[in-house]
Amino acid sequence: MNHTEDWVIEAENLSYSYEENDRKALDGLSVRIGRGRKVAFMGGNGSGKSTFFLCLNGILRPDEGRVLIDGEPVSYTRKGLLDVRKKVGIVFQEPDNQLFSASVFQEISFGILNLGVDEETARQEVEKVIRELKITPFQNRPAHALSGGQKKQVAIADILVMHPQVMILDEPASALDTMHTKKVHELIRGLTEQGITVLMALHDIDYAWAWADEIVLMHEGKVICQGTPREVCEDENALKKAGLERPAVLRIYEKLKDKGVLSGGQIPGSMDELAEMLS
Repeated sequence: MNHTEDWVIEAENLSYSYEENDRKALDGLSVRIGRGRKVAFMGGNGSGKSTFFLCLNGILRPDEGRVLIDGEPVSYTRKGLLDVRKKVGIVFQEPDNQLFSASVFQEISFGILNLGVDEETARQEVEKVIRELKITPFQNRPAHALSGGQKKQVAIADILVMHPQVMILDEPASALDTMHTKKVHELIRGLTEQGITVLMALHDIDYAWAWADEIVLMHEGKVICQGTPREVCEDENALKKAGLERPAVLRIYEKLKDKGVLSGGQIPGSMDELAEMLS
């Protein structure tokens, strides 16, 4: 990827400090994201993942450095920020931070109407995304009355209806039960099949190993490692700095190889693949 047009997001030397904190939340962070990629951002609490995401969406303006979307620097005018939010959608870790309308249908309509789409087109788009995400049963209920998993689905629909190029998800499965975690992961798979670039903050290295095209490790507001899951998971020092272990499937595979149970071959991408190799 040598050409600017291949990068959907470029962050150059970003620094950001919250007023109440002397320590920089971002400290000279630079990263490039290729179009249509699935990228897992990982690192301990306070490593800067959420702050970086808010800078990409224009909610925060970096103290230094710049963000480029499609090769164009973000402009912090009203029009510039509207353009950014058409292209880059963000789903917060706590959906209550972004759901505030009376009903689910109104909630999903809000963003697209805000972009200046006429009411009839907006209604059709909202109905379509409600069908696609299978949330018709609760479309007329108040958003605040939904379960955590349902709120997360609505928060994703909120963004998806605006046809973003980039979808950012901050710990999308946090505090969800197994069933809703599975549903959210299915939704995310659907996003990537549509060619949307997906950036996701995660703590689960096993999921990142199986899902991501790239993993970006962060520590103290900087990127300390970026590459394929295999490249990143071979860098044990960077993993340790980010507070992570190597994926369980990788550790088990290597033990089985050492014991002669497996003779090598392709490294499994998931526990299911490992089970197939053993069957």
